Amino acid sequence: MKLPIYQVDAFASKTFEGNPAAICPLKQWLDDDTMLSIAGENNLSETAFYVMTSKGFHIRWFTPTTEVDLCGHATLAAAHVIFNEFDYQADSISFESRSGLLSVKKNDSLLEMDFPAQPATACDLPTELEQAFSIKPLECLESEDYLLVFNSEADIINAEPKLELLKNIKRRGVIITAESSSYDFVSRFYAPKYGIDEDPVTGSAYTQLAPYWETRLGKNQFHAKQLSTRGGEVYCGTHFGDMGKRVSIAGTAVKYLQGEITITTK
Repeated sequence: MKLPIYQVDAFASKTFEGNPAAICPLKQWLDDDTMLSIAGENNLSETAFYVMTSKGFHIRWFTPTTEVDLCGHATLAAAHVIFNEFDYQADSISFESRSGLLSVKKNDSLLEMDFPAQPATACDLPTELEQAFSIKPLECLESEDYLLVFNSEADIINAEPKLELLKNIKRRGVIITAESSSYDFVSRFYAPKYGIDEDPVTGSAYTQLAPYWETRLGKNQFHAKQLSTRGGEVYCGTHFGDMGKRVSIAGTAVKYLQGEITITTK
């Protein structure tokens, strides 16, 4: 069996920055074990598979170890492939997913995703997180992930969490964030329990970050930076739609490679 595959750097203006994702267009779904094996073989934080439907596309996301409910950068990368590799003529794409209906539209040079907001609520700081970080955060909140708010951008840059402790948390991962002098805010993201020690740029994290910083800064449009080694810039904002509060997450993407998967069986 042969399958097309693309690797795209999402939230990047050039190769070797942003967050790489593998994209596999399919004519029909493969079995779950095969898709998970492909994701493990790719060994990227996310591999996205999609099939065309009567309403648009259906998308699924896999880390090297598990399927996840939502992934921003791989959705951005999938939209980049559809727009640029398959002569897709419309200005927007609709994706059915485990997190409901998602859309991606062209917005000048950016690709802008529309995701459901996931506002975080204040919670006690779990023991694992208190022990994992050398500095105590100003706030601890939780939603899909834990959201730790620190005093300064330097705290985010210098963070060196004990990743083994983060494998024991009950949430998907840990977002750390602080206000910035160069951007509205900066962040980093860790999900070692899913095989991702530090994710370069995490689109889905902004469904939690944007609502938080809306409350904190008193505005609803943001220019943010994720301070991983590769780094990436994210434009995000909050708004209300037919399905309630939403978050727009926008960035650029660059194709790194195009190839073919060959799956052999005995």
